[in-house]
Amino acid sequence: MGHINCPMNKLGPKTRAQIITLLCEGMAIRAISRVTGASKNTIAKLLADAGRACAEYQDGALRNLPCKRVQLDEIWSFVYAKNDNVKHAKAAPEGAGDAWTWTAICADTKLLINVLVGGRDTDYALYFVDDLRGRLANRVQITSDGHKPYLTAIDTAFGEDADYAMLQKLYGADPQAEKRYSPAQCIGAVKKVVSGRPDPKHISTSFAERQNLTMRMHMRRFTRLTNAFSKKLENHTYAVALHQMFYNFVRIHQTLKVTPAMAAGVTDKLWEVSDIIAVMDDWEADRRATGIEYQVEKERIGDGYMVRKLERYAEPVTAHGFVSPGEAQDWILADRAKRRPGRRRLSEKS
Repeated sequence: MGHINCPMNKLGPKTRAQIITLLCEGMAIRAISRVTGASKNTIAKLLADAGRACAEYQDGALRNLPCKRVQLDEIWSFVYAKNDNVKHAKAAPEGAGDAWTWTAICADTKLLINVLVGGRDTDYALYFVDDLRGRLANRVQITSDGHKPYLTAIDTAFGEDADYAMLQKLYGADPQAEKRYSPAQCIGAVKKVVSGRPDPKHISTSFAERQNLTMRMHMRRFTRLTNAFSKKLENHTYAVALHQMFYNFVRIHQTLKVTPAMAAGVTDKLWEVSDIIAVMDDWEADRRATGIEYQVEKERIGDGYMVRKLERYAEPVTAHGFVSPGEAQDWILADRAKRRPGRRRLSEKS
């Protein structure tokens, strides 16, 4: 006897839009539950669906970008418990501990080009920078902070096809540093040309650092000294994907007077949250049609990549041993072809 997938009751479009707006404006899940009357689990599931849909849409839409100057940075947060406390935590889930969000922002259009949540080592740097390289249409000037993994990652991904410089900030000794949450006072910065011929006037990470503040203001789970931190790494990743979509397509930049996506030519219209809901509806319809969702992720231990196969009403299946994201995508296409030969969805720009 065949298995029948029955759609569950879901919130109306207005309520979903309200919850998405509140999430993107920095409200905690419990507070949203009090305001809207929706349960915490319902809100968390909506966040997960929104994050997956937004990540998939932007993966296709944010391509062939005309950026000329890109700034890179990483923002710290944690999942479930800070690194030093994970070993003492009860029932800490996989992924507990420090969670770094790598960000790349276009200095001209302020577009948040790509993000990656994970560790802060060379493997994550390679994955992040390689993904950035695949989204750009031309040669760019890149500025990063002094984080050493960028040296290997940018050389590997770009070679001589980028003008790259590091901005190393210098901090003074502060006897109160261990008692305060903020870093010591910055007393200067050193500009170091790594490759190519970057313009010294544009060696800066100011926009990337300002984006870090925007993220902390718009995602409650990034706010320091609260109990609103993420409890699961997956939900942390979904929140970042939703923020990236809201910031790029919906939120008007105060200086540009348009959204970053409009400034970069990704879309020619000002999006509303209802447009994000429409993207979610399309994603849900596609998932209902196929019954399966695939997620490519970096292996947590060692090199390589893995694919999570998420099938409705079934336990997740994980396939390991892929050398590159491209090889993982080939496996996904082959697996899809077993069920629905010849079908492949193409993302379109709005």
